[in-house]
Amino acid sequence: MSLLTYQNQIPWIAAAQRPLPGVQPLGDLPWLIRGDDYAVQMTERARLIRDHFGDVAAQTDLGSSAVDELKSLVINAVGHDADVNDAAPLASLALLAQEDFCILVKQGAQHVLAAALVCFPASWQLKEKMGKPMTDIHAPVESYAPVAQRVERLFDGVQVGRPLWRANVLWYEDPALFQPRSVSQPRRMPDCKARFLRSERQVILRLPETRAVVFSIRTKVVPV
Repeated sequence: MSLLTYQNQIPWIAAAQRPLPGVQPLGDLPWLIRGDDYAVQMTERARLIRDHFGDVAAQTDLGSSAVDELKSLVINAVGHDADVNDAAPLASLALLAQEDFCILVKQGAQHVLAAALVCFPASWQLKEKMGKPMTDIHAPVESYAPVAQRVERLFDGVQVGRPLWRANVLWYEDPALFQPRSVSQPRRMPDCKARFLRSERQVILRLPETRAVVFSIRTKVVPV
């Protein structure tokens, strides 16, 4: 079945067919997207912040300033400051946009995950990734190793005001958005009868003040 079958349900699906790493300039496309699944996803995000905060949000001292800068950037992008709590910026991010956010800071030769708000993990656990460099984060992903150096160069080169983006495709038997999974319990890949297509629109941008890299993730799930 062609992925283009889903182009009316997932507007960025065509980009998911590009060869890895599949990155292209964002150009005039919006950074943050509010879709027809806004109400459902925001309700779920509020529930996760309330009941599973430790599973969906984390930061290191290295990422604290970047979290505050990112929160201001998102507020400007969405056009309002509702649900903003200055004492809990990661929780505020969850209630401002449908996107999840990872903040990466260069340490030595690699970028490390310095802070993140990830309500909708696709079979990974934030607590296992926090503070780790990109190669360790993606160690379970066999297709990452051949492009690891390209990804680092990409993160080094992304410029303020010139964000990049890509998309992926994942087949799931369960439509749940919150699917944390330990590396010690890898996901069993669904067969050709998978019932749901899950796709992430991922945007990479550089914060102008802290110079940290933001990796935002907008998830959409549709039935096959």
